[in-house]
Amino acid sequence: MKLIRFGEPGNEKPGVIVEGKRLDVSGFGSDYTEQFFETDGLNRLSKWLEANQGDCPHVDEDVRLGPPICRPSKIVCVGLNYAKHAEESGMAIPKEPVLFFKSTSAIVGPNDDLVIPRGSEKTDWEVELAVIVGKKASYVTEEDAMDYVAGYAVHNDYSERAYQLEREGQWVKGKSNDTFAPIGPFLATKEEIQDPHNLNLWLKLNGEEMQNSNTSDFVFDIPKLVSYISEFMTLLPGDVISTGTPFGVGLGLDPQRYLKPGDVVELGIEGLGSAKQVAKAYKQ
Repeated sequence: MKLIRFGEPGNEKPGVIVEGKRLDVSGFGSDYTEQFFETDGLNRLSKWLEANQGDCPHVDEDVRLGPPICRPSKIVCVGLNYAKHAEESGMAIPKEPVLFFKSTSAIVGPNDDLVIPRGSEKTDWEVELAVIVGKKASYVTEEDAMDYVAGYAVHNDYSERAYQLEREGQWVKGKSNDTFAPIGPFLATKEEIQDPHNLNLWLKLNGEEMQNSNTSDFVFDIPKLVSYISEFMTLLPGDVISTGTPFGVGLGLDPQRYLKPGDVVELGIEGLGSAKQVAKAYKQ
């Protein structure tokens, strides 16, 4: 299945994409929350659709898409998880996954505007494969890890590099501004993606290709990440693991290049659709 949420910010309704058409599944009675995933929601929704798909209202193509999941408990990000990105950042390939958090208040829809933070001069782009956790995970083995995956989505892990790298403290400060986590256009359930470790992903800035790589360049694969993260915290249903970005970010360019108001960022991942954000200046 492909899950969507649609409507005005804060008032999104649950939907699905079936044969290229958007359907409203509000009649199912549940948004895509932690409880939805925790109570085997994907299977329940699939069975409900078998009986009710013909009665589901269609959603017009011009209706806004929100994030395909409803406020997860956390976004756990993985740094330097593409070998070539570590190289362009001037950092050694890590021996263990580098973890940091991104605030869930940064989550927006896939095509919502990016708001450049007040005073920011170094807002950067990062196309990433997001893994959505399907059930509670604690001390999971690598062999069992994929059983805890619900699906995948496109995530642009926007970063303010001065906040991240030039000011005291942890990376989370450079990752968590409002609008810094557009997710979607949809969540593709696990069976939709044949091999998540062989997906092309790309990003363009004002039509110019900046990132073009493949998840085969992962330093640590998805089973390793799920297992590793679950050693240090309990992953809850609906949580997001953002698996890192490939080479081609503004930080790694010579000279470095960062976003300014009016810039258009387009990005996508094979099998997971594409998204588009327009950069806007912060307004009080």
